[in-house]
Amino acid sequence: MSHTSDTAQFSTKGAYVHSGEDFDRDTSYIEDRIVADPDAVRASDGPTGGTIGNPHGGLGDGAKAWPVEAGRYRLVAARACPWANRAIIVRRLLGLEDAISLGLPGPTHDARSWTFDLDADGRDPVLGTERLQENYFKRFPDYPRGITVPAMVEEASGAVVTNDYPQMTLDFSTEWKDFHRDGAPDLLPADKLDEMQPVIKRIYTEVNNGVYRCGFAGSQEAYNAAYDRLWAAMDWLEERLANQRYLMGDTITEADVRLFTTLARFDAVYHGHFKCNRNKLSEMPALWGYARDLFQTPGFGDTTDFVQIKQHYYIVHEDINPTRIVPQGPDLSGWLTEHGREALGGSPFGNGSAPGPVRESERVIPGHNPLYPA
Repeated sequence: MSHTSDTAQFSTKGAYVHSGEDFDRDTSYIEDRIVADPDAVRASDGPTGGTIGNPHGGLGDGAKAWPVEAGRYRLVAARACPWANRAIIVRRLLGLEDAISLGLPGPTHDARSWTFDLDADGRDPVLGTERLQENYFKRFPDYPRGITVPAMVEEASGAVVTNDYPQMTLDFSTEWKDFHRDGAPDLLPADKLDEMQPVIKRIYTEVNNGVYRCGFAGSQEAYNAAYDRLWAAMDWLEERLANQRYLMGDTITEADVRLFTTLARFDAVYHGHFKCNRNKLSEMPALWGYARDLFQTPGFGDTTDFVQIKQHYYIVHEDINPTRIVPQGPDLSGWLTEHGREALGGSPFGNGSAPGPVRESERVIPGHNPLYPA
């Protein structure tokens, strides 16, 4: 089969936008969990997390509990994907690099799967696979759903363990504590959890997923409704962040990680590509200052690859951008300008400390981020 016909056969055209329909995200994931005490979790009647995860979660029907073991699992997470990017951020903030290895697929994929096209010979150096699909099929032959990132893969078997991204980062905080670095921040402070879960829920439904609801709307009416919902939430966030440094107060939490990955993509992708264009992020003083504050905090900006982000959205979403031309802009230098958020008090890591320098093997490609000039 020629490359041209192969590309056509596995095109993503028609996969995202359906005429006259609202965008409805498939939230059925592999609900297995990697936990410190599998027996305790199996015996737990704790709730499952649904679309946002649950710090006190149990196991869903048919889900399996896997044991936490350093060196057993590989996080496969494309930098382009906001859901995967947040797993990369939390792994780095908590210092789990020695415990959980990182595989980085390229920014584009076809209807089959993300691919390891950035690696030598187009194969993940640990798993030996060309496509993440192969790792799903090793566990579930003919897996019927989308091949999503982030995914935790067992290194020895090459089989996917879980792709339940809402629960994954919570488990990094709660179940992998024995492997956290000294000074790791508490991203799930006990005294904030009850307040934080509704904030995370609104951010997910109205912002993280809200931009997609705009971009993949199949009718003018669906788009208009999605647009209004998104901007109502953006205005709520602008007001919330006007007088406090972070979403939950004086230190970063899981909620900030979940919002950041959408904000980082806003002007580069969502404003134009997804038609979320009432205004740019850079025209909202509190949100733009907050986003820059996080970007300049170790763990956030240093894991963000703007080139891969743009390549992913503009090339993969043929329904929206049939030419697949990737725009040159916007100018990214503003991300490094002073934000002035220190005046609100607080400190990003509370009683903890910043993570050390990014490992050389995990650095963003020079020129793909203003922190890494070409």
